[in-house]
Amino acid sequence: MPRPAAIALLLFCTMLWGFAFVVQKSAMQSMGPLTFIGLRYLLGGLVILPVALFERRRQAVHLTRNNWLFIGLMSLAFFIGSWLQQVGLLTTTVTNGGFLTSLYVLFVPAIALIAFRTWPHPIVWVGMPMALIGIYYLNGGGLDRLNGGDLWIIISALFWACHVLMLGHIARTTGQPILISCVSFLAAGAVGLVLAFILETPSFDGIMNGWMEIAYAGIFSTAIAFTFQAVGQQYVPPANAAIILSSESLFAALGGALLLGERLPAIGYAGAALILVAILLVEIVPALNARRTPAPEGHSA
Repeated sequence: MPRPAAIALLLFCTMLWGFAFVVQKSAMQSMGPLTFIGLRYLLGGLVILPVALFERRRQAVHLTRNNWLFIGLMSLAFFIGSWLQQVGLLTTTVTNGGFLTSLYVLFVPAIALIAFRTWPHPIVWVGMPMALIGIYYLNGGGLDRLNGGDLWIIISALFWACHVLMLGHIARTTGQPILISCVSFLAAGAVGLVLAFILETPSFDGIMNGWMEIAYAGIFSTAIAFTFQAVGQQYVPPANAAIILSSESLFAALGGALLLGERLPAIGYAGAALILVAILLVEIVPALNARRTPAPEGHSA
């Protein structure tokens, strides 16, 4: 796939995800978080199942036991990140949810350091405190306004970071991004519904009242967006992909303003800007330094 096409896929993903924050919050008026994510992911998995099976038949290489174990761990991170994000949206705004979820871009280097002993670029130590200050201002310049929903979404960003790292690796390794996405959706959906019947009280009326939210999140935000992410990340360098994916927060803010009438306080816009700048710094500066550093003699650039 040409790189411009892959970039277009990732940009399209962020738009679908950003506006999905609106329907995710709206759905909580008629059903619980587990009920919503269970139905959303089962629908998304079923939508792309025929394409996933076709992809698997075309691939001569079969997935190994280690591949399946890795996909299982990735699916677990995917489910937990989704659950915590959905719980957070019960009490925080769509705008905050979008910007705080984007913190996963800052968590990726830290997780890479712990898991792979890869030391992050020094700019990370500038970006992290900048993002924390941004969170402070996003909530009106007082920690007392940082509610439980915000904290749950910040924690969910850790799991989204794990998901991004693992998805990029397994998609490139196996060459079966659609199958991997389908498995993750169906697994997360099944676990979500089982837990919903244990921890929540799903009702047919509640589900019918939120069927439009389920349809959008299941078809567009899940089946299309997450699958395009898996495909696009095979062809776009991680730094560039992270920059594009971080724009999800901007679409979330736009959706919250247009559809829910949400407005940030004046200082909140400064906080949102700091978070966005921190995300971009962490990704752009290392990429620029890598371009300026000449290749060692005897090696091609």
